[in-house]
Amino acid sequence: MRITITSALLEAINSHGERAYPEEGAGLLLGEASDEGKRVLDILTIENAREAPARHNRYLLTPQDYLHGEEMAARQGLDVLGVFHSHPDHPNMPSEFDREWAMPWFSYIITSVNQGTASGSRSWRLTDDRQAFEEEEIIQTDQPSDNP
Repeated sequence: MRITITSALLEAINSHGERAYPEEGAGLLLGEASDEGKRVLDILTIENAREAPARHNRYLLTPQDYLHGEEMAARQGLDVLGVFHSHPDHPNMPSEFDREWAMPWFSYIITSVNQGTASGSRSWRLTDDRQAFEEEEIIQTDQPSDNP
């Protein structure tokens, strides 16, 4: 699978991670899915609801956050495709904690933020048996209307 996202939206994800540093920043990916892949057309940045001592390596999106994302997506004729979050001073690979809380259909874009600067993003999807993540190719484009 692959996920297509504009350079502007990927930069917004990077900026959100940098602003949240040294804590994890997070949000929702909104867009369209087809047999060819997913296309991110908007994002919703969300305040990390995790308790303060744990925000440096955990994020929490509340049910209200998901509801707000679903409503925002519906107004635009889109779907919630997944979650993005940052890993402060850690690789952009999912942790065991990420695996335990992930949903198989969602895409998870993880951005590594080293010393306050975003240093790369990768996208992951949990396998249907919930045992592992598979990497999704990120296709970066300048046009929001490009096909996935």
